[in-house]
Amino acid sequence: MKRIYLLPALLIFGVALYGKPVLPEILSDGMVLQQNSKVNIWGKAERGKTVEVKPCWSETAVRATADDKGNWLAVIETPEASFTPRTITVSDGEEVTLKDILIGEVWLASGQSNMEMPLQGFRNNPIMSANETIAFSGQYPAIRFVTISKTQSFEPQESVEGRWQVCNPANSPGFSATAFFFAETLHKAMNVPVGIVVSAWGGSKVEAWTDRETLKSYPDVDLSEDAVNKLSPAGRPLLMYNAMIHPIAKYVVKGFIWYQGESNVGAHQVYPERLLNMVTLWRRQWNNPELPFYYVEIAPYEYGNGDDDRAAYLREAQFKAQKLIPHSGMISTNDLVEPYELRNIHPRNKTDVGKRLAFMALNKTYGYGRVTAHGPEYSSMEIRDGKAIVSFDHAQEGFSRTDGIEGFEIAAEDGKFLPAQAVVRDGKAEVFREGVDQPVAVRYCFRNFQTGNLAGTRELPVVPFRTDSFEK
Repeated sequence: MKRIYLLPALLIFGVALYGKPVLPEILSDGMVLQQNSKVNIWGKAERGKTVEVKPCWSETAVRATADDKGNWLAVIETPEASFTPRTITVSDGEEVTLKDILIGEVWLASGQSNMEMPLQGFRNNPIMSANETIAFSGQYPAIRFVTISKTQSFEPQESVEGRWQVCNPANSPGFSATAFFFAETLHKAMNVPVGIVVSAWGGSKVEAWTDRETLKSYPDVDLSEDAVNKLSPAGRPLLMYNAMIHPIAKYVVKGFIWYQGESNVGAHQVYPERLLNMVTLWRRQWNNPELPFYYVEIAPYEYGNGDDDRAAYLREAQFKAQKLIPHSGMISTNDLVEPYELRNIHPRNKTDVGKRLAFMALNKTYGYGRVTAHGPEYSSMEIRDGKAIVSFDHAQEGFSRTDGIEGFEIAAEDGKFLPAQAVVRDGKAEVFREGVDQPVAVRYCFRNFQTGNLAGTRELPVVPFRTDSFEK
C-alpha cells in the first residue's frame, strides 16, 4: 500500500541519540519572535537531560527536562519589538546559539496557490511590479520569512523543513507575494520587525488543513489511505495539516492570514462551517482561542463554462463565515483583476491584497481605528417607486462615486437578472432599469467573473452580494 513519507532529512529530528540539543528548523538564525509574549523554544535531547535556554535579554536561563521520547520545551518571555539583533543559547552540556534574532510581529500565512504565489510569479503569471519590489527588497532587512516545505503525511509530524530568510533581492523572489505586501505594510505602519511563516499548497482544499478527528464527521471525505492516495496531491484531505501545520503550532504567532477557496468552489453549502472548524482547530493547537483570522475573498475568474456562477456562491459563503468565526474578517478583491485575467486564476495584483489584509490587522488587532478595514457590505433593501433602495454597512462616509456605477443587476418576479443602472443618494444605492417596474431582487457582481466600480471613500470595494435566495 502506498504511503506518503517525510523527506529523509526530517527524520534527524526523531533519532534517539543526541550530542548537542537538536532544534526544529523553524528555530533558526534570523528568526522573528513575537514581542511581549511567552514563546516556546523546543527540541530533542537525550532522555532525562536538563536543557537550559538563555536569551541574551535575560539574566536567568529557563530549564527544561527531556522526557522519555527526548522531547523538551522551554517557555521564555520576550521584550518589546526591537531592530537590535539578539541571541538565544540552548545548552545541555553542549551549546547551540541562535543568532540574529529580531523581536517583532509574527503571522502565519496559509492557503492555496494565490497565497503560495511568490514575488517572482508563476510561469506566464507575473506579479505586478515584481522587478521593482525585488530590487528594493533589501530596504527591509527586518522583514523575515520562513517558507515551510510542501510535505504530506498521514500522521501528525513533529518537524518540517523551513529556515528563516532575511528580506533581500536574493531571497525575496521566493517569498509569498500576498504575505510580503502584508508584512511590508505592517512594517511601515508600526515600525517593527515582521516575521511571516508561509505554509501553503496550490490547489488545496480547506479539508487539507484540517485534522483527522474533524474530518471523520464529513460524509463526503474518505480518509482511507487508498482513497486519499488516488486523489491528486493537492486534493488530498488531512495530509497538509499533519505535515505542515501540526509541526509548527508551537511557534507563537500573532494571527493568521488565509487565501484559499478556489478549490472549494461548488461546495459552498458546507464551506463556512468547515472553515470555522479549521480555524477552531488551529486556535486550539496554538492554545489561543482569540487568534485573529483574516482572509481573502476569491478573485473573479471564469470557472467552468461560466453559466452557473458557482464561484459567486462560494464568495457568499466566505462572507457568511465572518459571522461564524469570532475575531475574523474578509477582504474583497472584486476590483483587483483586469479583463484579460478572465481565465487567469492568479491575478497579478497581490500588492493591494496584502495591503488590505494589513489594513484589517491594523484596525482590528493593533488598534489603528482610523485605518478602514471593510468596504461597504450589503445590509438591507426596500422597493420604492419602482426602484430598489439598497443600504450598506461600513458606508458611513459615503462612496467613491455617485454616478456611472457598474456591476448592478436587477430582477422582476420572473427571477431573470438584467444589467441595471444605479446612483448613490442619501448614503444608499438606488438601482433601477427601464422596463422593470416591480423589481424583487438586486445583485452586485454576483457572477463568476464580474467587476464593479463602486467602493467606499477609502477605495475598499463594495463586497459582491445578492438580495435574493434563488439558486440554480
